[in-house]
Amino acid sequence: MTDEFDITETLDVKGASCPMPVVKTKSAADGLEAGDVLEVVATDSGSMSDIDGWASGTDGVELLEQVEDGDVYKHYVQKTA
Repeated sequence: MTDEFDITETLDVKGASCPMPVVKTKSAADGLEAGDVLEVVATDSGSMSDIDGWASGTDGVELLEQVEDGDVYKHYVQKTA
């Protein structure tokens, strides 16, 4: 799972629903340095597709991994530029 990268920062958006997980993820990613990894912890199942779509369409970030752990969804976003 997260053995391949070091988490720089964790963003807890549990309880927030669309579009807030993506909005807060973008804001947190904007403050990262290149190479940093942001862990986003959410409870909104829609965050799986929403964060994937945001990362795919956004220059300077890469979605490394997504993990579904019961009612919690974890997303790992790396700042690339």
